[in-house]
Amino acid sequence: MDHLDTLRAFVATAELQGFAAAARRLGVSAPAVTRAIVALEKRLGVVLLMRTTRSVRLTDAGERFLQDCRRILADLDEAEAAAAGGQARGWLTVTAPQMFGRLHMAPLVLDFLKAQPQVQVRTLFADRVVHLLDEGIDVALRIAQLPDSGLTAVPVGALRRVVVGAPAYLAAHGTPQTPQDLAPHHAIAYAQDGHNPTPWRFRDGQLGEPRINWVTNSNEVAISAAVAGHGLTRCLIYQAAADLRAGRLRSVLDEHALPAVPVHLVYPAGRRAPAKVRAFIEFARERLAAEPVLRGEL
Repeated sequence: MDHLDTLRAFVATAELQGFAAAARRLGVSAPAVTRAIVALEKRLGVVLLMRTTRSVRLTDAGERFLQDCRRILADLDEAEAAAAGGQARGWLTVTAPQMFGRLHMAPLVLDFLKAQPQVQVRTLFADRVVHLLDEGIDVALRIAQLPDSGLTAVPVGALRRVVVGAPAYLAAHGTPQTPQDLAPHHAIAYAQDGHNPTPWRFRDGQLGEPRINWVTNSNEVAISAAVAGHGLTRCLIYQAAADLRAGRLRSVLDEHALPAVPVHLVYPAGRRAPAKVRAFIEFARERLAAEPVLRGEL
Protein backbone atom coordinates (compact mmCIF):
# COMPACT_ATOMS: atom_id res chain seq x y z
CA MET A 1 0.00 0.00 0.00
CA ASP A 2 1.16 3.56 -0.64
CA HIS A 3 1.13 6.13 2.15
CA LEU A 4 -2.41 7.41 1.51
CA ASP A 5 -3.80 3.88 1.24
CA THR A 6 -2.15 3.11 4.57
CA LEU A 7 -3.87 6.10 6.16
CA ARG A 8 -7.21 4.93 4.73
CA ALA A 9 -6.54 1.44 6.12
CA PHE A 10 -5.85 2.90 9.57
CA VAL A 11 -9.01 5.03 9.53
CA ALA A 12 -11.15 2.09 8.40
CA THR A 13 -9.68 -0.21 11.05
CA ALA A 14 -10.21 2.38 13.78
CA GLU A 15 -13.80 3.11 12.74
CA LEU A 16 -14.80 -0.54 12.26
CA GLN A 17 -12.68 -1.85 15.14
CA GLY A 18 -11.29 -4.72 13.16
CA PHE A 19 -8.83 -5.59 10.40
CA ALA A 20 -11.18 -7.93 8.53
CA ALA A 21 -13.99 -5.36 8.45
CA ALA A 22 -11.56 -2.68 7.26
CA ALA A 23 -10.30 -5.00 4.54
CA ARG A 24 -13.85 -5.60 3.31
CA ARG A 25 -14.51 -1.86 3.17
CA LEU A 26 -11.30 -1.25 1.20
CA GLY A 27 -11.53 -4.30 -1.04
CA VAL A 28 -8.17 -5.76 0.03
CA SER A 29 -7.02 -8.68 2.17
CA ALA A 30 -6.99 -8.53 5.97
CA PRO A 31 -3.25 -9.43 6.10
CA ALA A 32 -2.52 -6.48 3.79
CA VAL A 33 -4.31 -4.12 6.19
CA THR A 34 -2.48 -5.61 9.19
CA ARG A 35 0.93 -5.29 7.50
CA ALA A 36 0.21 -1.70 6.47
CA ILE A 37 -0.68 -0.62 10.01
CA VAL A 38 2.26 -2.46 11.56
CA ALA A 39 4.55 -0.65 9.11
CA LEU A 40 2.84 2.66 9.91
CA GLU A 41 3.33 2.18 13.66
CA LYS A 42 6.99 1.23 13.09
CA ARG A 43 7.59 4.34 11.00
CA LEU A 44 5.90 6.61 13.57
CA GLY A 45 7.47 4.87 16.55
CA VAL A 46 4.15 4.67 18.44
CA VAL A 47 1.40 2.12 19.00
CA LEU A 48 -1.81 3.34 17.37
CA LEU A 49 -4.04 0.32 18.00
CA MET A 50 -4.30 -2.07 20.93
CA ARG A 51 -5.09 -5.58 19.70
CA THR A 52 -6.74 -8.40 21.60
CA THR A 53 -8.18 -11.64 20.34
CA ARG A 54 -11.65 -10.05 20.29
CA SER A 55 -11.22 -6.37 19.54
CA VAL A 56 -9.09 -3.54 18.23
CA ARG A 57 -9.16 -0.19 19.99
CA LEU A 58 -7.30 3.09 19.69
CA THR A 59 -4.53 4.20 22.00
CA ASP A 60 -4.36 7.86 23.04
CA ALA A 61 -1.84 8.46 20.26
CA GLY A 62 -4.13 6.62 17.87
CA GLU A 63 -7.10 8.86 18.82
CA ARG A 64 -5.09 11.99 17.99
CA PHE A 65 -3.72 10.51 14.79
CA LEU A 66 -7.19 9.41 13.67
CA GLN A 67 -8.48 13.00 13.77
CA ASP A 68 -5.50 14.19 11.72
CA CYS A 69 -5.95 11.39 9.19
CA ARG A 70 -9.64 12.14 8.74
CA ARG A 71 -8.84 15.80 8.09
CA ILE A 72 -6.06 14.96 5.62
CA LEU A 73 -8.20 12.52 3.67
CA ALA A 74 -11.16 14.92 3.63
CA ASP A 75 -8.90 17.70 2.34
CA LEU A 76 -7.60 15.35 -0.36
CA ASP A 77 -11.14 14.44 -1.43
CA GLU A 78 -12.02 18.13 -1.61
CA ALA A 79 -8.89 18.94 -3.62
CA GLU A 80 -9.69 16.19 -6.10
CA ALA A 81 -13.29 17.38 -6.32
CA ALA A 82 -12.11 20.94 -7.00
CA ALA A 83 -9.73 19.70 -9.71
CA ALA A 84 -12.62 17.77 -11.26
CA GLY A 85 -14.76 20.90 -11.41
CA GLY A 86 -16.28 20.65 -7.93
CA GLN A 87 -17.83 17.22 -8.52
CA ALA A 88 -18.84 15.42 -5.34
CA ARG A 89 -16.78 12.30 -4.70
CA GLY A 90 -15.45 10.05 -1.96
CA TRP A 91 -16.93 8.41 1.13
CA LEU A 92 -19.74 10.20 2.98
CA THR A 93 -20.85 9.09 6.45
CA VAL A 94 -24.41 9.91 7.56
CA THR A 95 -26.18 9.23 10.86
CA ALA A 96 -29.84 9.41 11.89
CA PRO A 97 -32.15 7.86 14.50
CA GLN A 98 -32.73 4.21 13.71
CA MET A 99 -36.41 4.23 12.71
CA PHE A 100 -36.20 7.56 10.86
CA GLY A 101 -33.14 6.24 9.06
CA ARG A 102 -34.93 3.12 7.90
CA LEU A 103 -38.13 4.88 6.84
CA HIS A 104 -36.79 8.13 5.38
CA MET A 105 -33.01 8.34 5.11
CA ALA A 106 -32.36 4.98 3.46
CA PRO A 107 -34.63 5.69 0.44
CA LEU A 108 -33.12 9.17 0.21
CA VAL A 109 -29.57 7.75 0.21
CA LEU A 110 -30.44 5.32 -2.59
CA ASP A 111 -31.62 8.19 -4.79
CA PHE A 112 -28.61 10.32 -3.83
CA LEU A 113 -26.23 7.56 -4.93
CA LYS A 114 -27.96 7.45 -8.30
CA ALA A 115 -27.56 11.22 -8.66
CA GLN A 116 -23.93 11.24 -7.44
CA PRO A 117 -22.16 8.15 -8.85
CA GLN A 118 -18.73 9.27 -7.57
CA VAL A 119 -19.90 9.26 -3.93
CA GLN A 120 -20.03 6.23 -1.62
CA VAL A 121 -22.13 6.38 1.57
CA ARG A 122 -21.87 4.82 5.00
CA THR A 123 -24.93 5.10 7.26
CA LEU A 124 -25.06 4.77 11.03
CA PHE A 125 -28.65 4.56 12.24
CA ALA A 126 -28.64 4.65 16.04
CA ASP A 127 -30.93 5.91 18.81
CA ARG A 128 -28.23 7.89 20.58
CA VAL A 129 -26.42 11.17 20.08
CA VAL A 130 -23.54 10.36 17.76
CA HIS A 131 -20.53 12.67 18.16
CA LEU A 132 -19.69 13.86 14.66
CA LEU A 133 -15.97 14.56 15.07
CA ASP A 134 -15.15 11.64 17.36
CA GLU A 135 -16.94 9.11 15.16
CA GLY A 136 -16.03 10.48 11.75
CA ILE A 137 -19.55 11.57 10.79
CA ASP A 138 -20.05 14.02 7.91
CA VAL A 139 -23.80 14.70 8.30
CA ALA A 140 -26.27 13.96 11.09
CA LEU A 141 -30.04 14.24 11.19
CA ARG A 142 -31.09 15.52 14.60
CA ILE A 143 -34.66 15.41 15.98
CA ALA A 144 -34.39 17.73 18.97
CA GLN A 145 -33.97 21.29 20.15
CA LEU A 146 -30.32 21.92 19.27
CA PRO A 147 -27.93 23.37 21.84
CA ASP A 148 -25.48 26.06 20.78
CA SER A 149 -22.48 24.43 19.13
CA GLY A 150 -19.96 24.80 16.36
CA LEU A 151 -22.12 22.76 14.02
CA THR A 152 -23.93 24.19 11.03
CA ALA A 153 -27.65 23.34 11.20
CA VAL A 154 -30.05 23.29 8.25
CA PRO A 155 -33.75 23.10 9.26
CA VAL A 156 -35.85 20.61 7.30
CA GLY A 157 -39.14 20.60 9.26
CA ALA A 158 -40.64 19.52 12.57
CA LEU A 159 -42.36 16.43 13.97
CA ARG A 160 -45.52 16.40 16.08
CA ARG A 161 -45.77 14.32 19.24
CA VAL A 162 -48.85 12.10 19.29
CA VAL A 163 -50.62 9.73 21.67
CA VAL A 164 -52.13 6.85 19.71
CA GLY A 165 -54.36 3.86 20.29
CA ALA A 166 -56.22 1.27 18.26
CA PRO A 167 -59.85 2.11 17.42
CA ALA A 168 -61.04 -1.08 19.16
CA TYR A 169 -59.11 -0.19 22.32
CA LEU A 170 -60.56 3.33 22.37
CA ALA A 171 -64.07 1.98 21.79
CA ALA A 172 -63.69 -0.37 24.76
CA HIS A 173 -61.93 2.01 27.18
CA GLY A 174 -63.01 5.47 26.05
CA THR A 175 -61.19 8.32 24.35
CA PRO A 176 -59.29 10.61 26.75
CA GLN A 177 -60.16 14.27 26.39
CA THR A 178 -57.52 15.71 28.75
CA PRO A 179 -54.14 14.45 29.99
CA GLN A 180 -55.76 13.71 33.36
CA ASP A 181 -58.10 11.27 31.60
CA LEU A 182 -55.12 9.00 30.90
CA ALA A 183 -55.05 7.73 34.51
CA PRO A 184 -57.20 4.59 33.98
CA HIS A 185 -55.69 3.73 30.58
CA HIS A 186 -53.13 1.01 29.88
CA ALA A 187 -49.99 2.23 28.12
CA ILE A 188 -46.83 1.04 26.44
CA ALA A 189 -43.96 3.42 27.22
CA TYR A 190 -40.67 4.01 25.43
CA ALA A 191 -37.39 4.24 27.37
CA GLN A 192 -34.01 4.40 25.68
CA ASP A 193 -32.47 2.32 28.46
CA GLY A 194 -35.51 0.06 28.76
CA HIS A 195 -36.03 1.08 32.40
CA ASN A 196 -36.92 4.74 32.88
CA PRO A 197 -39.69 5.87 30.54
CA THR A 198 -39.96 9.53 29.57
CA PRO A 199 -42.86 11.29 31.37
CA TRP A 200 -45.87 12.09 29.20
CA ARG A 201 -45.83 15.88 29.29
CA PHE A 202 -48.35 18.14 27.55
CA ARG A 203 -49.02 21.83 27.07
CA ASP A 204 -49.21 24.18 30.04
CA GLY A 205 -47.14 21.83 32.18
CA GLN A 206 -49.82 19.15 32.26
CA LEU A 207 -48.63 15.62 32.99
CA GLY A 208 -50.39 12.47 31.81
CA GLU A 209 -49.95 9.38 33.96
CA PRO A 210 -51.44 6.28 32.35
CA ARG A 211 -51.03 2.80 33.83
CA ILE A 212 -47.78 1.73 32.18
CA ASN A 213 -47.53 -2.03 32.08
CA TRP A 214 -44.98 -2.40 29.31
CA VAL A 215 -41.71 -0.49 28.90
CA THR A 216 -39.64 -1.03 25.76
CA ASN A 217 -36.57 0.52 24.16
CA SER A 218 -38.15 0.16 20.70
CA ASN A 219 -40.77 2.57 19.43
CA GLU A 220 -41.66 0.05 16.74
CA VAL A 221 -42.51 -2.53 19.41
CA ALA A 222 -44.58 0.02 21.34
CA ILE A 223 -46.54 0.97 18.22
CA SER A 224 -47.12 -2.68 17.29
CA ALA A 225 -48.46 -3.31 20.79
CA ALA A 226 -50.80 -0.33 20.46
CA VAL A 227 -52.04 -1.62 17.09
CA ALA A 228 -52.73 -4.96 18.78
CA GLY A 229 -54.96 -3.17 21.32
CA HIS A 230 -52.69 -3.48 24.34
CA GLY A 231 -53.06 0.20 25.20
CA LEU A 232 -51.95 3.70 24.27
CA THR A 233 -48.45 4.77 23.35
CA ARG A 234 -46.74 8.10 22.76
CA CYS A 235 -44.38 8.72 19.87
CA LEU A 236 -43.36 11.10 17.11
CA ILE A 237 -45.85 11.16 14.28
CA TYR A 238 -43.53 9.70 11.64
CA GLN A 239 -43.18 6.55 13.73
CA ALA A 240 -46.92 5.84 13.60
CA ALA A 241 -47.76 7.54 10.29
CA ALA A 242 -48.37 4.36 8.28
CA ASP A 243 -50.72 2.93 10.93
CA LEU A 244 -52.56 6.24 11.31
CA ARG A 245 -53.10 6.50 7.54
CA ALA A 246 -54.33 2.90 7.40
CA GLY A 247 -56.75 3.42 10.30
CA ARG A 248 -55.01 0.89 12.54
CA LEU A 249 -54.36 3.69 15.03
CA ARG A 250 -56.03 6.96 16.00
CA SER A 251 -54.37 9.92 17.66
CA VAL A 252 -55.85 11.49 20.79
CA LEU A 253 -55.17 14.63 22.85
CA ASP A 254 -53.75 16.44 19.80
CA GLU A 255 -54.92 19.82 21.11
CA HIS A 256 -52.88 19.26 24.30
CA ALA A 257 -49.64 18.27 22.57
CA LEU A 258 -46.38 20.10 23.16
CA PRO A 259 -44.93 22.07 20.21
CA ALA A 260 -43.53 19.99 17.39
CA VAL A 261 -39.89 18.87 17.66
CA PRO A 262 -37.57 20.59 15.15
CA VAL A 263 -35.56 18.50 12.70
CA HIS A 264 -32.20 19.62 11.32
CA LEU A 265 -29.38 18.33 9.18
CA VAL A 266 -26.13 19.22 10.93
CA TYR A 267 -22.52 19.11 9.80
CA PRO A 268 -19.28 20.42 11.27
CA ALA A 269 -17.57 22.37 8.51
CA GLY A 270 -19.85 25.29 7.59
CA ARG A 271 -18.87 26.95 4.33
CA ARG A 272 -15.72 24.81 4.13
CA ALA A 273 -17.75 21.62 3.86
CA PRO A 274 -16.50 19.28 1.12
CA ALA A 275 -18.43 19.08 -2.14
CA LYS A 276 -19.88 15.66 -1.18
CA VAL A 277 -21.34 17.14 2.04
CA ARG A 278 -22.75 20.20 0.28
CA ALA A 279 -24.31 18.00 -2.40
CA PHE A 280 -25.91 15.70 0.17
CA ILE A 281 -27.22 18.55 2.32
CA GLU A 282 -28.90 20.20 -0.65
CA PHE A 283 -30.36 16.92 -1.92
CA ALA A 284 -31.60 15.83 1.52
CA ARG A 285 -32.93 19.27 2.48
CA GLU A 286 -35.19 19.37 -0.57
CA ARG A 287 -36.39 15.80 -0.15
CA LEU A 288 -37.04 15.97 3.58
CA ALA A 289 -38.75 19.36 3.45
CA ALA A 290 -41.32 17.80 1.11
CA GLU A 291 -42.14 14.91 3.49
CA PRO A 292 -45.72 15.36 4.79
CA VAL A 293 -44.86 14.36 8.38
CA LEU A 294 -42.11 17.00 8.51
CA ARG A 295 -44.57 19.63 7.28
CA GLY A 296 -47.08 18.92 10.05
CA GLU A 297 -49.25 16.75 7.79
CA LEU A 298 -50.03 13.07 7.86
